[in-house]
Amino acid sequence: MASSNTGWVWHERYGWYDTGRFAGLVPPGGWGEPDVHMENGETKRRLASLVSASGLIHELTPIRPRQATDEEILTAHTADYLAYLEEQNAHPRGGIADRGIGRTVFSHGDLDIARLAAGGVIEAGLAVARREVDNAYALTRPPGHHALPDTGLGFCVFGNIAIAIHAIRAATSLTRFAVVDWDVHHGNGTQAMFWDDPDVLSISVHQDQLFPDAQGLVDERGGPAAEGMNLNIPLPPGSARGAYQQAFEQIVLPALDAYAPEMVIVACGFDSGTYDPHGRMMLGSDDFRWMTAQLKQFAVDRSDGRLLVVHEGGYSAWYVPFCGLAVVEELSGVRTDIVDTFMPRLAANPTTRLQPHQQEHIDRAAEGLRLLK
Repeated sequence: MASSNTGWVWHERYGWYDTGRFAGLVPPGGWGEPDVHMENGETKRRLASLVSASGLIHELTPIRPRQATDEEILTAHTADYLAYLEEQNAHPRGGIADRGIGRTVFSHGDLDIARLAAGGVIEAGLAVARREVDNAYALTRPPGHHALPDTGLGFCVFGNIAIAIHAIRAATSLTRFAVVDWDVHHGNGTQAMFWDDPDVLSISVHQDQLFPDAQGLVDERGGPAAEGMNLNIPLPPGSARGAYQQAFEQIVLPALDAYAPEMVIVACGFDSGTYDPHGRMMLGSDDFRWMTAQLKQFAVDRSDGRLLVVHEGGYSAWYVPFCGLAVVEELSGVRTDIVDTFMPRLAANPTTRLQPHQQEHIDRAAEGLRLLK
């Protein structure tokens, strides 16, 4: 595939967003010895570093992020939630975005960085929508696909993708969008924000009932005004290349083809990678490259090339950079000299092939296509 003019969003302050000391996923206390919070800046900082060190950065078009405005945030979130965040942000020791849970935390003043993340996705989305770049990768933090209109959740503060879609609608003539989420966790926030919107197709490929609990099921297909516009593809733990490729070929690509969006947005989580501590899937960098290639080709054929990839989860500081580099290489059409030395061993594992029980899950999810068509 020919090289592309690929946009790139990164800001050093994304790495400064401070989630404090945690016992992995939970606040320290009792026998939970304090350590770094699972959602920390290392994975994204290392990805940005590898893109730079590989020389790929010189082939990308920088897109300058800026803070999302109140008006932009309120297209996806309630005024009460935004006021709550401002109050939390003022606390000397920081605040909590997921009310009553306490895992989505941030330090004093970090709400400005969350605004910068949402604004970075907006700017990348507008650059793609206006064809200033062919496609773009937004390496932003904190993530966004779990955030709900009235609360943060799952380390997410603002629904970055949802806010960007509203901003693009307001600034351009584009109306029809598709969001493909391959994070290991269900994209519940995107689903909720567009549940009754017939102009946004939401597709989530995730580990079955990993997070949030009891959500992301195949019978969640959209509200009364948008039945069939939400497709969940929950895969069993241990799913790998064979299952994901089959899910794409049997459901994701046919759904996109039937809907024909004007722009495709990817919620790009690398926690479905085989070495991630937060999931039990088995994808490698070549698999993320393959999925990117499928969506890039679809976008070229059906959406005037408009493809935006937005970074979400991924918690292996040493493997996420290889996966992210593969995606950005595929978007740009430029291959570097960097070799993922873990990939041959993963590719040789026979369990990465499609298994019968995985096909059963995919077949059940595919029933949702009949409503879309």
